[in-house]
Amino acid sequence: MEIPTRDQVPVQDTWDLTRIYPDDAAWEADGSALAKDIAAIAHVADGLTDSGTALYEGLSKIFALDRRLSKYYSYATLASDVDTSNQHYLGYAAKAQTLASDYQAQISFLESAILALSGEELAECYRQEPRLEDYRHFLDKIRTQSAHVLSAKEEAVFSQASDALASSTNTFNVLSNSDLEFPYVEDEDGQAIQLTDGSYSILIQSQKREVREDAFGALYSSYAQFENTFASTLAGVVKAHNFNAQVHRYPDARSAALAANNVPVEVYDQLVASVHDHLDLLHRYVALRKEILGLDDLQMWDMYVPITGKPSQTYSFASAKKIAKTALAPMGQDYLKHVDYLFDNRCIDFVENRHKQSGAYSGGAYDTDAYELINWQDDLDSLYTLVHETGHSVHSMYTRETQPYVYGDYPIFLAEIASTTNENLLTNYLLDHTEDPKERAALLNYYLDSFKGTVYRQTQFAEFEQFIHESDQNGQPLTADFLNGNYGDLNQAYYGEAMTPGSDIDKEWARIPHFYYDFYVYQYATGFAAATALANKVSYGSDQDRANYLGFLKSGSSAFPLETMQKAGVDMTQADYLEDAFATFARRLDEFTDLIKGLHK
Repeated sequence: MEIPTRDQVPVQDTWDLTRIYPDDAAWEADGSALAKDIAAIAHVADGLTDSGTALYEGLSKIFALDRRLSKYYSYATLASDVDTSNQHYLGYAAKAQTLASDYQAQISFLESAILALSGEELAECYRQEPRLEDYRHFLDKIRTQSAHVLSAKEEAVFSQASDALASSTNTFNVLSNSDLEFPYVEDEDGQAIQLTDGSYSILIQSQKREVREDAFGALYSSYAQFENTFASTLAGVVKAHNFNAQVHRYPDARSAALAANNVPVEVYDQLVASVHDHLDLLHRYVALRKEILGLDDLQMWDMYVPITGKPSQTYSFASAKKIAKTALAPMGQDYLKHVDYLFDNRCIDFVENRHKQSGAYSGGAYDTDAYELINWQDDLDSLYTLVHETGHSVHSMYTRETQPYVYGDYPIFLAEIASTTNENLLTNYLLDHTEDPKERAALLNYYLDSFKGTVYRQTQFAEFEQFIHESDQNGQPLTADFLNGNYGDLNQAYYGEAMTPGSDIDKEWARIPHFYYDFYVYQYATGFAAATALANKVSYGSDQDRANYLGFLKSGSSAFPLETMQKAGVDMTQADYLEDAFATFARRLDEFTDLIKGLHK
């Protein structure tokens, strides 16, 4: 089966970017105007803190420019991501990134100027200008980082270097998504298909072991050809993270990354510790998988095939939208109106085509629709992906409708909670409406695999990410051999004795884009755990629980994320939410074990 080129995808199955700019000429004209305004914005520094009114007006000018740049940047990246071989839009993305770097350099004075104000001087600004209250949380957030902000001149130099510091990430993206060519492999019917990230996700679930083994081998042999290059790009981004932390006087890169959301490192450590305390549950699940599959040598390519057999149901994009709406109905009619808009107005680009960005995401800007990129495969995983990304998108819609631009986004720490709450709602709905033992076992199998892939796997990634940053900080070269050895050992520790050591899983680090996102992955795990509690409140709780959840979706970045979560009903400074998630996993593992063994008698 040939993967279509971009021009072969029906227009109605693509997202409509003309609602951002009517055409490329409009984008280019806006870029020219933005470049001039960015060059002039540094003049805001003159007299910025002389009075409350000057500070309010200066901040308003900066955020107005930021708002325009966000829209400009989104168009370029969205247009490029659907075909990363398109040199025209790759050029647009590069221009947007350069302009964003120029903007950051021009406003690099801002934090230093604000931190130069004494507490009494800032209080006087508030007394002089009541409108400055609109920016109080923004200003408070800056002042909590006072020990880590450099002088205006130093911040300007650092901002000017941001483009160069991003080169490793850019190289990884081009190599992984565009230049890396995967071979052809045979599917279950013996048909030759070209391997892609999307088709791999299907083949690795095949009931024919040789199919999933061949797909696994083909994927990792492709990455192995360039493992030294991938080691170099990963080492480059780790060095950039560590350099940023060192320059800004943080003890390490992890502390620097978490400080952006005012999340203490104890939340990260608590996650890793809780996962380690419950690795016995994962080991039990892996051993059950080995037993039911009847394998003497369980391998990593056996970890994604449904134990219950090949899923009986497939899902077209149209049918998946109907199921998603029904599953999300507990959110209420207003939530569903937002879902309808996304589903009915070409906000979702769902057909897999050659050189399309792999995976899925929700993107856009404050003044655009929330756009979703998906690579549809007609399976249960695609249904969950749709629900997941729609969680992000509706979160964005509520935030932009409710909050002013300064708070019209949300921290990544909260982002994954909204998306995985939707996943948990779908699971609750499907389990609540399924009595047939085979179908119920299949759904439980999917849930257990999702928990494994999100809580356990993403924590494994987080642990590895911390390890490589610490290794580089201690002067250890991040060579391919070093990365392979340590990743392989960590993977074995997570999956336990039932997993046969070996295979090319030790090279998995080479294909994980999230290692380039600066301590992003742990939030998938904390988010899934918190979402378990929130989904149960929405599905089975009170009207107030649902109102609290919608309040969370509307909060944007108007408060620190842990405060926002407490208002939604989950205290993430305590381990309770993690323990509750593991208790749910254990309960469903018990039910699944009984069902699957009963079905195999």
